[in-house]
Parts: sequence; structure tokens; C-alpha cells
Amino acid sequence: MKQITRFINHHTPETMDEAELVIYLKNQDNLIWVDLCDEELEPARKLLEETFGFHPLAVEDALKEIHVPKIDDWDDYIYLVLCSIIECEPLEGEINFEELDIFVGQNYLVTVHDHPMKCVDRLRNISMQDDRFARRGVEYLLFRLGNEMVADYMPVIEQIDQAIDEMEDQIFHNPHAAELENIFKIKRVVLELRRMLLPQRETLNQLALDRFQVIGERYRVLFRDIDDHFFRLLGLTESMRDLVSSVLDSYLSVINNRMNDIMKTLTIITTLFMPLSFVTGFFGMNFFGPVIPLPVWTGRMVFIVTLMIMVLLPVGMFVWMHSRKWM
Repeated sequence: MKQITRFINHHTPETMDEAELVIYLKNQDNLIWVDLCDEELEPARKLLEETFGFHPLAVEDALKEIHVPKIDDWDDYIYLVLCSIIECEPLEGEINFEELDIFVGQNYLVTVHDHPMKCVDRLRNISMQDDRFARRGVEYLLFRLGNEMVADYMPVIEQIDQAIDEMEDQIFHNPHAAELENIFKIKRVVLELRRMLLPQRETLNQLALDRFQVIGERYRVLFRDIDDHFFRLLGLTESMRDLVSSVLDSYLSVINNRMNDIMKTLTIITTLFMPLSFVTGFFGMNFFGPVIPLPVWTGRMVFIVTLMIMVLLPVGMFVWMHSRKWM
């Protein structure tokens, strides 16, 4: 069910049918926000094309997820595609975005998305309690929507940064193969985040620099502020990408140092037992006959004990090396 928020002299949210919507759109003093969330395709297409008069190509893009931030200028309105984060699990290698399609006209804002979005819900709640939205126009509404999207990115940046710190501590205290997998998962998340932030920042930069008919000159400085926020987010992702690469180098360095310690220990053990191996091998040759009768050493029990020692000694060495995490 589409949600229509109407701002006149005082923001008074109410529901209205499409016929009433057309009447309110003709009055430039009215400010209307139409939010289409999980709408059926044909009713949404009819509303966008017939009621608002949007171009079929723009409507087609809005009703299909393209996941590429962009901006199109249609003279009396502009069409934007932005993306907000809805879920991020750095150690699982998952980061999910929700596409938000926006039509901006002289006195209206139309948002289209498939699932509920926190930034949209927060702005709707705020706009119902703040008269500035009605007084400042659609540009201010779009500016605040961009700010809310920035607010959704910041906790994710902090979450990824915390995951990198925890992984770094784990590497130095108890490195194992699972940490290498986690490093590449976080790296994939950071790269995906950067891939989405870069075109989004360029899109918002166009709002600040280009001359669009529906964006007033005095509001471009606001969009420069949003552009600055996304520029900082992009810089943070670049820093995190370098940090992940540094963590990977640290992991490889720790593993190499650990392997050197293991090889040193094994070398010491081999060196200690080398003389014993020489002695037992030399006196184990059959060139000499026994000069003392020792029948007890050739009995069945001695044979069984010797076999048990020969079997259990490698097993014991394996368990000991495994407990030292050499294997």
C-alpha cells in the first residue's frame, strides 16, 4: 500500500487517492512525498507514468533493481538511484544493499523500494514533527534523506573496523587457518562497500555541482556536505582495505615465524638423537657374536614389549606435535 505524506503550510500526513493527488500536485505550494514500498508492478507503473508523467524508461529502471547509483536529468524532474546498507556480517563475508529509486520534482518526492528501509522510516517520522520540511521544500527533504543514508553507513564502517581489530589480535595470540579465510571474507566486504560508495559519491557530487532545474542554487551547498560525508566514507574504506592487506601480511609473517620455531625444535630433537642412532646402528650389525649368554633378551615378552614401544613411540610423538599445533 503506497504511503503518501502531504506537507502544506503545516505538515499534515494523510492518505489520498490518485485523483486527489493530481489536484494537490498542481498547487506548487503543496509538498508531497509518495513512498512506494513493495508495490505491485502494474499499479505502481500506472501511478508513476500517468499520475506523475514520468518517462517510461525511468519508470522501468525504478521498478527493476539495477544496483548502480546514478542520476538522470529529465528537465522538470530528476531520477536518482541510491543504495543503503540493510545488513552486514564481516566475518561471514556478507553485505547487502537495498536500492532506493527517487524522483524529485518541483513540489514532490517519490521514493520506490522493494523492502522497508530504516533511513526512509526515520525521515518520515522526523518529517511529521518538523515544520521545516514544509517551509524549505523538496530539496531539503532530499538532503535529509541523503543524511539518513550516511547514518546507516557509519555503524557498518565501525563494525568492519572492530572485526579487523579482533582478527588482528587473534592472529598474534593464536593464529590458525580459519583466520586466513576470515581475512579474505572481510576483504571481500570492504571491496563490495567501496564498489557501492564510489558511484554513489559521484552521483551526489553531481547534485552539488551540476545545474538541475529542480535543485535551487542555495541548496547545492547542502549536497556538498553530503558529498563530503561520502568522500570521508570512501576514504575510510580505502584505509580499511589497506589495513586488511596489512593484517594478511602479518598473518603470513606470524605463520612463517612459527614455522621457523617448529623447524628449530625439530632440528634440535634430530641432533640429540643422531648419536644414539649411530650407536644403535653400529652395534646392531651382526659382525660380532655374543660373549655373554643373555637368553632373557630373546624371549617372547621382550619381543612383545619391543613391538609395543615401536608402535607407541610414533603415536606419542604425533600426539605431542599435534598438541604443540605443529600439525
